[in-house]
Amino acid sequence: MSFVIITGISGGGKSEAMKAFEDLGYFCVDNLPPVLLPKFAELCAQSEGRINRIALVVDIRGGDFFDSLFSSLALLEEAGYTYEILYLEADDEVIIRRFKESRRRHPLAGEGRIADGIQAERSRLETLKGKASMIIDTSTLTVRQLREKITGRFSQVQEGQKMIITLISFGFGHGIPLDADLVFDVRFLPNPYYVDSLRDIDGNYQEVADYVLKWPVTSKFLSKLYEFVEFLIPQYINEGKPQLVIGIGCTGGRHRSVTVANQLREFLKAKGYRALVEHRDIK
Repeated sequence: MSFVIITGISGGGKSEAMKAFEDLGYFCVDNLPPVLLPKFAELCAQSEGRINRIALVVDIRGGDFFDSLFSSLALLEEAGYTYEILYLEADDEVIIRRFKESRRRHPLAGEGRIADGIQAERSRLETLKGKASMIIDTSTLTVRQLREKITGRFSQVQEGQKMIITLISFGFGHGIPLDADLVFDVRFLPNPYYVDSLRDIDGNYQEVADYVLKWPVTSKFLSKLYEFVEFLIPQYINEGKPQLVIGIGCTGGRHRSVTVANQLREFLKAKGYRALVEHRDIK
């Protein structure tokens, strides 16, 4: 029996995440008081296998949050149950906008400003965030994209399954993906942006890919990248890491990073790995 603890900043998307887990067949509970977690696990264990994948939303509304949550998770481990922590994050500006649009009050804002509540919550959640096995920044994600990330990670997480590898192309001007385990900077490659016929299309177009790939420096880089990643993946698998997120960045996130991410995905698929790709900054 395994648990996914869904937590993170208020307004980060926990409700939508829970819906995604429901669609995956998880038994879901919203806002379970952490102190009840061990007893809840006992009840699920008595279901004789009918309840074996459980997703729980646990957040700052739970009152004495940290003391009871961490002690309850320790009791789960002692009882032989496995769990992962999924932490949902977003930028302050995005959180403020979401609260204003929903006309809800931040749980820690009291009579003060939403921004004050956000900062107080970030401080209280810092330790928990450090224990998360997966962090998703929902600032730029649609509901569909959030669901796709969760589905790609948790749909078939079973013992012995190969690692899920997610490749994210991005532009450094828009920020580095927060959940990236590895980041490769490909801004040194020749830039199609300065070719008039290629400027307004992206790396998913064959013309752009052909331009990026025709240079000797690109071929040499890809060869070394493949060798490095192929070496690293078994090391992470041996450590029990279920997912690897690789960020590949260029200036705008539309040309070089997209081409390289697509090439790396094809290489990994040919090696038998489950590789997903997300072109973050292509609208």
